[in-house]
Amino acid sequence: MPRAEFLVALLVAVAFLARLAGRLNVPYPVLLVLGGLLLAAIPGLPRVELDPDLVFVIFLPPLLMHAAFMTSPRELRREWRSIGLLAVGLVLLTMVAVAVVAHEVTNLSWAEAFVLGAVVGPTDPVAATSLFRRLGLPDRLTTILEGESLTNDGTALVALRVAIGATTAAGFSLLDATWQFFGAAIGGILVGIVAGVIVTRVRRHIDDPPVEITLSLFTAYFAYLPAEEIGASGVLAAVTVGLFLAWQSPTGLFQPTSRLQAMAFWDVLIFLLNSLLFILVGLQLRLVLDELGDRSAGAVVGAAAAVAATVILTRLGWMLFVPRLTLLASRSERTPFAERFLLGWSGMRGAVSMAAALSIPLHVAGRPLIIFLTFVTILATLVGQGLTLPALTRRLVAPQPSDDHAEVQAREAAARAALDELDRAAGENGTPEEAVDYVRRRYELRLRHLGADEDQHTLPAVRALQRRLVESERQTIERMHAEEHIDQATVRRLERELDLQEERWSELEESSLS
Repeated sequence: MPRAEFLVALLVAVAFLARLAGRLNVPYPVLLVLGGLLLAAIPGLPRVELDPDLVFVIFLPPLLMHAAFMTSPRELRREWRSIGLLAVGLVLLTMVAVAVVAHEVTNLSWAEAFVLGAVVGPTDPVAATSLFRRLGLPDRLTTILEGESLTNDGTALVALRVAIGATTAAGFSLLDATWQFFGAAIGGILVGIVAGVIVTRVRRHIDDPPVEITLSLFTAYFAYLPAEEIGASGVLAAVTVGLFLAWQSPTGLFQPTSRLQAMAFWDVLIFLLNSLLFILVGLQLRLVLDELGDRSAGAVVGAAAAVAATVILTRLGWMLFVPRLTLLASRSERTPFAERFLLGWSGMRGAVSMAAALSIPLHVAGRPLIIFLTFVTILATLVGQGLTLPALTRRLVAPQPSDDHAEVQAREAAARAALDELDRAAGENGTPEEAVDYVRRRYELRLRHLGADEDQHTLPAVRALQRRLVESERQTIERMHAEEHIDQATVRRLERELDLQEERWSELEESSLS
């Protein structure tokens, strides 16, 4: 099958599997990986090799920046010690534990075993953000898990550079490794801040939605690529610029029209990038088996099981038995055992580990075995833990109380502030009284819907009537277009206004009925 047709087939498979995952209530990353495995087993399909540059340079920067942008800098700052120890301490502990086990159960040298440990050390940010937001985990756990997954790649990739260097005749220097690690981390953070400052200043002078959205995508690469070029951590640069923009607040970066379009653009882009990454991981099956050659199946499967078990048990042991070291337990707030277990069971690996394994130079003798062990570890954690995590969450953690009440309070406060501003505007010369009365009625109606208990019964009827009237408007617009009274551009503008109106009423109904 030609590659163009194969890419189209992949996109069709992504859409089908994502929809099927929703119907089965299964995390879609898991089903996409399994779908990739099935596709890899079909004879006649082209062999697909996941290019590390494709992951690290094309996919990873926007995924990391967007994930960081969607988190709360305030919450991350509150949990910085927990996140920092997990992103550095747990990654390094996992690296050492895996290296010891791999050296014992395989013929990997110590340097090659540490390469494997660095590859499987970090949790995957794509898998993490795809799963945690839909599981209803406590907010604190979600913050810790997402913060860890966003930052531990930087630790692991720097450790990987050092470990690969140790496979050469140059050997290993702890001092050089420490300097390289802190230099890459600090450099990445500084590059991300500088990129954020520059982009923020530029975007404040642009009022063109397509240009603004293009610039928002370019921002991820504007941070990542220069950082990598100077030997700093591109991962931390992309995360830092995302956090910087989140701290600046999107209201100051986008005009309203641009913000609406940007949200839709990024939702689709992140879904496609995530989905393609997961299905591409599954498609590596044929490559992994080819790389393995004529090695004994029993020996390598046993070694893979040992490595995967080490990865899982190391994380569980850290979370369950070292709570004081990880600072997940504090004087003011102790993390219950059930929540620590969920943290320990949430260590999915994914495309980043696969790409890291494939990026190992060909001169490393253990490269084929490392790739196989990494692939099995990804399957064991992503599929095994990913499938069981939703059920464990429901069993171990009580459903989180909804924050709808806080949302309603925010809506009420915003509406009252608008009415106060309207009173000030009414006293200014040149403001027509009719305009003030019209706007006041709209805001007072909104407040009544938000605050009155009786509207919980009347608002659905109002919503149904509104939907009927909007549909009548749409039919009239379509008829006028068919009769050539208006052109296609006018139809699009009017339909967009009706879509926004319907969406606004839907949000108002959800808030009032919560």
